[in-house]
Amino acid sequence: MSDEIRIMNKRTENTADTKNMVENTTETENLTEMAPASTNAQETAETAISCSACSTCKKKERTPEEYKSLMNRLSRIEGQVRGVKGMLERDAYCVDILIQVSAINSALNSFNKELLGNHIRSCVVENVRSGNDEVIDELVKTIQRLMK
Repeated sequence: MSDEIRIMNKRTENTADTKNMVENTTETENLTEMAPASTNAQETAETAISCSACSTCKKKERTPEEYKSLMNRLSRIEGQVRGVKGMLERDAYCVDILIQVSAINSALNSFNKELLGNHIRSCVVENVRSGNDEVIDELVKTIQRLMK
């Protein structure tokens, strides 16, 4: 199976997952109540809930190259996190774990930089050219959140 077909299959699975999440709004609301400290989880749940009522959901169709690059980064990060979990299970020395967690943070920051750059080059530019200047305010808020 080619990479493009695999990517399309993943996108279809992700779309189905999103539809299931929207259809189960009460379940999503319960998840939001369970994690009050996680603002991002609440915002995601709120977006999913409001998404079922709107006709223009914010989505981004990524090129196969962009999708593959981002997924590869996330897979590496996921592997690093599993490695740290294994270190903890094996009673590894604290400093060694801290160094690995620092590497994970660095990898997440690199992921964010790549995604933000792609967002600015595509979504923001496209919206500004079409006269939607509200996207600038959204970008500023996003950057402020990332810099906390």
